[in-house]
Amino acid sequence: MADFVQKTVNKSAVRDLSVPIADVTSFNNLIQMVIDDNSFGCVAYTDREGVEVPGIVRNREHYTAKVNFVNGAGKRVGTVSLQSPSIAAFEANAAEALANAGLATAMGGTAVRDFGRETYYAQLKCHDPSGDDYYVTFTRKTVRISSYQDDAIKEKIETWADLVPALE
Repeated sequence: MADFVQKTVNKSAVRDLSVPIADVTSFNNLIQMVIDDNSFGCVAYTDREGVEVPGIVRNREHYTAKVNFVNGAGKRVGTVSLQSPSIAAFEANAAEALANAGLATAMGGTAVRDFGRETYYAQLKCHDPSGDDYYVTFTRKTVRISSYQDDAIKEKIETWADLVPALE
């Protein structure tokens, strides 16, 4: 019987942030800074279909708004989570839930946004000059590097993250 032969060694590493990223605007500014500044020194490449792909791209993202419903005594009587594919949809969905009188009546309380429990997720796909593709995933509370092979990639991102106050 044939054996499986290991072809690659893919690694992952995570950094837990001491303080969650404050809000969706700060989060988006961080992600856009990484892309605009090419903070990891990634290089563009041509895919199988002959299309040039930038060195860093948003691979996936989603944002979850939280809306609590609070009764007259200040007690939370319900909650709604709204996962959205973009920041624009995130803000629009939260505004819709806050303004929805029928939902507030059904819940038995007044709608209040719960900013502290909202979540943000953006995964960047990066193409290293060595040819390796890897991912850097940002949430409010963590930064994860995944699918990298060379430890120099992790060290490069760690050095960069050490210089970004929001990522302490």
